[in-house]
Amino acid sequence: MITSNRARAWIAACALLPLLGACGNGGESRDETYTVRTPGPTPSASPTNAEAPNPETTAQPISRPAEPKGVLACSAERGQAAAQRLVKICTSVSPATHPPCNIANSCALIEDEIARSCALLGEDAATTPGCSVDSKSDAAAAGVVRRYYAAINAHDYATAWQQWGPDGRPGQRFADFQKGFADTRATRVTIGRMAPSEGAAGSVYATIPVTVDAQLDNGRQQRFTGQYVVRRVNDVDGASAEQRRWHIDSATLKPVG
Repeated sequence: MITSNRARAWIAACALLPLLGACGNGGESRDETYTVRTPGPTPSASPTNAEAPNPETTAQPISRPAEPKGVLACSAERGQAAAQRLVKICTSVSPATHPPCNIANSCALIEDEIARSCALLGEDAATTPGCSVDSKSDAAAAGVVRRYYAAINAHDYATAWQQWGPDGRPGQRFADFQKGFADTRATRVTIGRMAPSEGAAGSVYATIPVTVDAQLDNGRQQRFTGQYVVRRVNDVDGASAEQRRWHIDSATLKPVG
C-alpha cells in the first residue's frame, strides 16, 4: 500500500505533470524523477554561445484564487493599461488578423504570438520594435518555460500545450493534459542560472534549471525541482520558422520534501 506521504507526492506530480505520463505507475516512490522527451531531429548543427540569463522568477502570484477556472484575461492578470501595451506590441509585429492580440486572451498567448511573429521576421527582427529578445537566444529559450507556467496559471492550457510544439506533447491527448491540472490553483516557477546552449544532431538544446512551487485547490503547497530542456532546429536548409523556434523537448522534475 502506498504511504500517505508517497500518495500526496504522487498526486501532486500528477496535478502538475500530466504531460509526463508518469501517473499510471501507482506513485511507488516520492523520490522518483519523472521524465519525458519529444522525438529528436535529424540534420547537423554547431553550438551557440549566448550569455546565460540570470536566475529569475515569474510574476504570477501563487495565492491567486482557484475560481473561476476559465481562461484568465490579460487585462485581469496585469491590469488594463499593461495588457493594452502588450497588445500594441503584438499588433505591431503579428502578421495575423490579430485574434491573438486581444486583452481578453491570456498574457501568455499574446506573448507567444509576439515570440512567434518575431521568429518569422528572421534577421529583420533585430531592427523591429517589439522584438526585444533574440528568438535564437538562451533568454528566448527560458521564455518558453516562463510562458508555459504563465499559461497554466491563466488556465490557458492550449497555449501551455503548444509550448511543446504546434502539435503539443507527442503521445498525449490534449484532453488528458488539461485534465491533469483540474486541482491546481496556481504555480510559480523559479528559473536558475543556465549554462550556454549546445548544438547536436541538427538542433540547439538549452537546459533550464527550475524550482516549481504549486498550490492545489485544497490549499496544499508542493515543490518540485529539476530541469526543462528546450530545443530548436538549427538554421539548416529547409527548416521552417516554426522549427527554428524554441520548444520544450523534455522535462525532468521530482518532488521535494
